[in-house]
Amino acid sequence: MTDFIQAARAAERAMRDVFPQTPLLRNDHLSDRFGADVWLKREDLSPVRSYKLRGAFNAMRKVIPGASVFVCASAGNHAQGVAFMCRHFGVRGVIFMPVTTPQQKIQKTRMFGGDQIEIRLVGDYFDKTLVAAQQFCADQGAHFLSPFDDEDVIEGQASVAVEIEDQLGHLPDRVILPVGGGGLSAGVYSYLGARVDYTFVEPKGAPSLFAALKNGAPVDVSPVNNFVDGAAVAMVGARTFARLRDVAPADVISLSEDRICTTIIDMLNVEGIVLEPAGALAVEALSEVADQIRGKTVVCVTSGGNFDFERLPEVKERAQRYSGVKKYFILRMPQRPGALKEFLNILGPDDDIARFEYLKKSARNFGSVLIGIETQKPENFTRFLDELDAAGFTYTDITNDETLAQFVI
Repeated sequence: MTDFIQAARAAERAMRDVFPQTPLLRNDHLSDRFGADVWLKREDLSPVRSYKLRGAFNAMRKVIPGASVFVCASAGNHAQGVAFMCRHFGVRGVIFMPVTTPQQKIQKTRMFGGDQIEIRLVGDYFDKTLVAAQQFCADQGAHFLSPFDDEDVIEGQASVAVEIEDQLGHLPDRVILPVGGGGLSAGVYSYLGARVDYTFVEPKGAPSLFAALKNGAPVDVSPVNNFVDGAAVAMVGARTFARLRDVAPADVISLSEDRICTTIIDMLNVEGIVLEPAGALAVEALSEVADQIRGKTVVCVTSGGNFDFERLPEVKERAQRYSGVKKYFILRMPQRPGALKEFLNILGPDDDIARFEYLKKSARNFGSVLIGIETQKPENFTRFLDELDAAGFTYTDITNDETLAQFVI
């Protein structure tokens, strides 16, 4: 047994004084769908609804009592994990967050940390928040807790793999892991090694591990798409990459942000499981490896469930657009009596108008209409567009135009 495996097992044992193992649950819905034995490692059911408290716990226990003030910069799960552990250890924590952090995340962090923590809102963007946190550490001699690029954090996240092996009673054939900065994936990969196959999953808008593997070293992939906030990291960590540099690029996949939303909706509606975007990455990746996992045992790590339900309308919107059951058009409407009625008659029985904005300009023969249409099946749009063409309407499909979508959708 290597030193790392022994250390990860020791960290996992120490954690039992703080919180129980997160469940490893077989999912019948996914198992039947993919013809595999699919298990979910439910990190979304930890005390802070993510795996981040593992690394925070391990890093803090290694330096206490030498350090009495801990600092982090985070607007999400890392902040909550650090806050939870500050209260557990009875030490002071100073948590730096961007000024733009939603109140829900600030309140949850304060709830976990209680009187042991102080929250400081600095900067509109995370880079300024991070600089402020590191400057505070330099001035005050406080201990900075990295969200991923720290050997003790990596060791703590490896406890996920320890629990998978113990709970399953044997090794799975494949483990599917979300990747942001690389702390979780580096820990699990270092613990399980070549004993299992892997699929590493990144959001399309932040492919930091894939870029590092291609480059041979961490590389900044800015600007990133922050929708999958738990994994939207511009550059994988130096220490995490040192442990992941032998990963085959073919084992790293990226998924579009809209596509991930279909899994969030599906898991909520079918299974009653609440996943944040990063937490849904591993589940959605099953479709990408369907041919490789048939008849195999697969563990997907659902890394977090800190989902703000105020985001649900946006998630539903993205899922519908990706699935092809909702589209947006700019339609040129003739300014003559009966034109609108003619258009409405083209709609089928399963078609609903979800958005309609008509800008009439009296000096023109045509007006512009922004229209959003929902339907039951993607193929319904084939008939709809054919009839639009036959009727002589001029239109532009703007569903996938990201620039226009920011302003009108």
